[in-house]
Amino acid sequence: MIDFSEEQLERYSRHILLHDVGVEGQEKLLQARVLIVGAGGLGCPIGLYLAAAGVGTIGIVDSDTVDLSNLQRQIAHFTKDIGMSKVESAKEKMLAINPELTVITHQVHLQASNIREIIRGYDFVLDGTDNFPTKFLVNDACVMENIPLSHGGILRFDGQTMTIVPGRSTCYRCTFKAPPPPDAVPTCSQAGVLGAVAGMLGTIQAAEALKYITGVGTLLTDTLLTFNAKTMDFRKIKLHRQANCPICGEKPTITELFDAEQAACDLKCSF
Repeated sequence: MIDFSEEQLERYSRHILLHDVGVEGQEKLLQARVLIVGAGGLGCPIGLYLAAAGVGTIGIVDSDTVDLSNLQRQIAHFTKDIGMSKVESAKEKMLAINPELTVITHQVHLQASNIREIIRGYDFVLDGTDNFPTKFLVNDACVMENIPLSHGGILRFDGQTMTIVPGRSTCYRCTFKAPPPPDAVPTCSQAGVLGAVAGMLGTIQAAEALKYITGVGTLLTDTLLTFNAKTMDFRKIKLHRQANCPICGEKPTITELFDAEQAACDLKCSF
C-alpha cells in the first residue's frame, strides 16, 4: 500500500475523485510498468499522458533522432531538440511533467534478437511504430511473452487502433495476417498526415493503457476502432480470433521471432 504524500494527493486528485479509479486505482498506476514502442507521432502524446497520469515506470524504445519534419505532429519534441535522440527528448518532457516517475530509455533498433528481452517485465506495451515488420514483430513478441498491447496507426486523416490481450482476444496477426510486399503501399512521408490525428489516436491508446491497469471500463479487444478526422466519423469493426492464426491459434506455426523485410507503411504507421 502506497502512503500518498499531500503533493501526490493533490497531483492525482482528479483521478482519485473518480469513483472507478480512486486511491486504489492511482496506486495501481504508480506501480505499473508500461513500454512505448516509438517516440514519434503516437508515442509522444502517449508518453505525456501516461506521465501525467502517474504511471510509475515508463519505457520508451526508438533508435531515431529528432528531425525538423517531426515537429508538425510529434509534440514531445521541440525545435531545440533537433538532432537529439527521440527517447531522451521524450524523457525530458515526461519528467518535466512528473519528476517522480522512472523513465527507461531504449535507444536501439527493435529486432527479433532483442525485443523479448526489452519487453519482458512490462505490464502493457503500446505500439506506435511506423512500419509493418515491426508491428508484426511487436505483436508476436507480446503474444509469446503474454503481455497485453495496444496497436495504433495513422495516415493522412485516418486512424485505427485495437487492444490485444494474448490468450483472450484477437491479435494483430489474426486480423492482418502478414506484412504487405515492400513498396506495395505509399510511405508516410509520401502520403502525409494531419498532425492532430496523431494526438487523437495517441490519447485513445493512452486511455486504453490506463483502463487496463486500473481495470476500468471496456477495452478495445476484438474490436478495430477507426476514424476519419475530415468527417469525424468513428467506426467499430468486430474482430474474431482465428483458430488458424500462426502465432496465437490452436497450432502456432511461428515458434521463433524473425525479422521480416522492411515494407513501406500505410494506415498502420505513426509518423
